[in-house]
Amino acid sequence: MEFPVIVRLIDSVILIDHLNGIEKATRFIIKLDPVETAISVITRAEILTGLGETEQAEVIPLLDQYQLLIIDKPTADFAARLRREHGWKLPDAFQAALAQHHKIKLITRKSKDFNPRKHDFVEIPYKL
Repeated sequence: MEFPVIVRLIDSVILIDHLNGIEKATRFIIKLDPVETAISVITRAEILTGLGETEQAEVIPLLDQYQLLIIDKPTADFAARLRREHGWKLPDAFQAALAQHHKIKLITRKSKDFNPRKHDFVEIPYKL
């Protein structure tokens, strides 16, 4: 049995933009192959936190189409190091650690923290 090859990790901000009706985000998400795309447990929690039960029932199928990356001990330790080195907020450090650990792109629009010229694991698909 072959497992899908994940090539990208979608940051929470991209999905939040989509859920808030930002057309650039929606166009980007529509183009993605869900089999090659992941979200983190951080993203899942951040998205679901802001929703009521009815909204959750509508959004969970969107989240469930992506692979889910969990945070293990080595990733947590790596995130702590990244937070110290770069001063990132802990959720951002976790996203960066997961992307780098899995050797995939972090898809975000947080270019202030994640400048793709400085961090080759980052892709900025659109700007607002």
